[in-house]
Amino acid sequence: MHIVITGANRGIGKALSDLYRDQGHSVTGTARDASTGLALDVTDPKQHAAVASSLSDRPIDLLICNAGVYLDKGQNIQGYPVEMWAQSFATNVTGVFLTVQALLPNLLQSKGKVAILSSQMASHTRAPGGSYIYRASKAAALNLGRNLAADLKADGVPVGIYHPGWVQTDMGGNTAEITVDKAAEGLLARFDALSLDTTGCFETWDGREHAY
Repeated sequence: MHIVITGANRGIGKALSDLYRDQGHSVTGTARDASTGLALDVTDPKQHAAVASSLSDRPIDLLICNAGVYLDKGQNIQGYPVEMWAQSFATNVTGVFLTVQALLPNLLQSKGKVAILSSQMASHTRAPGGSYIYRASKAAALNLGRNLAADLKADGVPVGIYHPGWVQTDMGGNTAEITVDKAAEGLLARFDALSLDTTGCFETWDGREHAY
């Protein structure tokens, strides 16, 4: 398979890249600093066009929209500046759409799959307060994924949305519940199981259906 992973330079993206490569698959990783091979700031349409051009003749079997930011961690009610909202939504929501839009021709070539990493913090049933920007952006990414699933089903392209777990990464912190490798292994199984029958699913890394 040919797999494209955004934000593949660290954390879950890197762990997924390593797992797929160990299985013998071809992996194209992107990162803002080009450390994984292709430079892609997911907020930049010009860079999306460049990536699409470089992959124009390559079908994509699985696109993993992993790149994301959590800029408002630790903010209080007097914080959350406007710029932080704009930057977060540009990466976590618009960036996902631009990635799918740019690489859709490659996905259509192979009837590939799209996996969007959202979060349990996207769920309206989990609203303990705080992290307003991150929660709102991940909820928007979930909504985007559900609507993409509806529109792309007729084209044979399933879309799944996933909570990767509370993971021991720079974003999740050292006290998080699971390791990066455990999260990646669970997500890999979820992506393998994704089909047109399950398109639009919102699942946890370990295979449980997540409440919306």
